[in-house]
Amino acid sequence: MKLSEFKYALAKNSIAKYPADPRDSSKLMILDKETGNTKDIKFKDIHKLFEKGDCLVLNETKVFPARMFGKKEKTNAKIEVMLLRELKSEDRIWDVIVEPARKVRIGNKIYFDDSKFYCEVIDNTTSRGRTVRFSYDENIFGLIKRIGHMPLPEYIKREPTEHDKETYQCVFANEKYLASIAPPSAGLHFTEDLLKKIEKKGVRIAKIVMNIGQGVFETIEVEDLTKHRMYSEYFEITRDTAETINKSIRAKGKVFAVGASVARALEASVLTSYTVKPNRGWTDKFIYPPYDFKIVNNLITNFHPPATPSLLLAAAFAGRENLFKAYKTAMKNDYRFLVYGDAMIIKG
Repeated sequence: MKLSEFKYALAKNSIAKYPADPRDSSKLMILDKETGNTKDIKFKDIHKLFEKGDCLVLNETKVFPARMFGKKEKTNAKIEVMLLRELKSEDRIWDVIVEPARKVRIGNKIYFDDSKFYCEVIDNTTSRGRTVRFSYDENIFGLIKRIGHMPLPEYIKREPTEHDKETYQCVFANEKYLASIAPPSAGLHFTEDLLKKIEKKGVRIAKIVMNIGQGVFETIEVEDLTKHRMYSEYFEITRDTAETINKSIRAKGKVFAVGASVARALEASVLTSYTVKPNRGWTDKFIYPPYDFKIVNNLITNFHPPATPSLLLAAAFAGRENLFKAYKTAMKNDYRFLVYGDAMIIKG
């Protein structure tokens, strides 16, 4: 398949600028991948779609306020620095994206927090990407939490607020895994009460980790999909988590993956028995049609931008025609799109 087959016109007024309040009041479209039929319910009623013995798999990565604003030395030009990932904690070296990139060169220093500390550019990585070294000697994550802003995607077209530090985070996010620049968006709809309702039905809840990086914002540029290369992302599936998922598989229960990140981690960890192996490391697994899913039976996902890896993964699971028909229906019925928007569950 070609990239052009996965483009569609997304109206600006379909893009959600703010999340639903409460979280589970968002709409949920049920798409049957076998028939292509759709049904509309509220996300708060998703617990009715589970049966005893099923397994719900969550990504408990946590978003850190990775967007920082500083001033360039000498000129005092305002520079936005988006932290992507820490490369060497002992040397305080990070990969970042800078705006405006044309003003930031190797050797430049960018000062933050009333010039109390700075980062120095030590390498160029992409047109906007830089490698920097921070001057800060203490725990830099404490500093980032204090002065950083949540890294809302550019399409939201507004400045992040303090409220976003709560809403741009899943309720099950784990402080231990504070390493992502975006949440698993399908997970934003869950509340503690909803998770309890699901668990009370005899559903196993398993948690994996996949740190979501700059790939979440990327648009595929090559027409030949076999030429696209994903950014690598770190993930972990513990032995206990793998066994929890495999108990449901062996008992013929359904595996519900919450988001593309979960689906990618699971599909990158398949044994020949079609069960999940404990696994950790980096993956650049790119899932696009046609693809035979080995672990995931049902996919909970949001409505994604055109020509993006998450859209292609959803199309691989649902079938391209089914997915695009459902997207047209969603736009007609005023569904809210993208990270703060409504959700879809694709049932196998």
